[in-house]
Amino acid sequence: MRRWLTGVALATVVALAATGCTRPAGTDGDLVDDWTSMSAPAVFTPGSGTCHGQPQEVGYLSAYAPVDCAQPHRAETLHVGALTEATGARLPTAGSKGMRAAFGECDREVRETLGGDWRGARIGLTVVLPSPQAWTGGARWFRCDVHELRGLDTPIPVRRTASLAGALDGSSSLRHSCFNARTEGDEVTEMVAVKCTAKHRAEFVGLWQAPESSWSEFLENPGRSHRGCRSAVARFAKLPDDGNLQYRVGTIFYHPSEGEWRSGNRSVQCFLWMSDRTLTRSVKGAGTRVLPIN
Repeated sequence: MRRWLTGVALATVVALAATGCTRPAGTDGDLVDDWTSMSAPAVFTPGSGTCHGQPQEVGYLSAYAPVDCAQPHRAETLHVGALTEATGARLPTAGSKGMRAAFGECDREVRETLGGDWRGARIGLTVVLPSPQAWTGGARWFRCDVHELRGLDTPIPVRRTASLAGALDGSSSLRHSCFNARTEGDEVTEMVAVKCTAKHRAEFVGLWQAPESSWSEFLENPGRSHRGCRSAVARFAKLPDDGNLQYRVGTIFYHPSEGEWRSGNRSVQCFLWMSDRTLTRSVKGAGTRVLPIN
């Protein structure tokens, strides 16, 4: 009986084996060679030329909700780049090689898309990096986001219903121009934008590129920034850039924030300042007749 039971089992195995040796028509007998290989999981990358309801400093996927730029928004991505050399486990921070590379690329691309230097206008630039979780997952993109600012002393993003692309081509109301400076002693408390045909005492004349130094060294030497801005005044107003320039005009300068400085922004915003009289015109190309030695 035990042999019979064993015999039945063996017969069943043989029958199954015999059945398995017969291939159905149209098959090759290999169960896995025709399977499609699974592709590697894709890492999310945001798109350029998109607008956003609110500015972001970190590009969380859960908060990524681009809108049409004709709809109300407060930020716009003009360029998306890749940190190809950044392979570390931690996100780049201000002052790191990766952040300086990202800022430099954003600066170049944004100026080209805007049609002018964003630092000479009411426009702010933010380098947006992936979230720490996305970075750990392999994301190496960075966004170059811009936003229109309310004013020189109120860097608050305002709501727009149009793209900033090409906004600085030619003349633009976004460009810095003439101001009335409110002061307390040697400190400027506010720069109020006015038309150059209205009475004013200050005018934006351009940017001065500060030399490489630490943040603390830059702050400790404001005289160097004033000298650099006097040269910017001379170019703007067609004045001799000599020792007498300081007796013709004064200067006001606005410098980058510490984070911007450490990321590579060395552009100082320069303004002509008249302490003893008001102007009712731009001094661009005005020469020594309009700005005599006092």
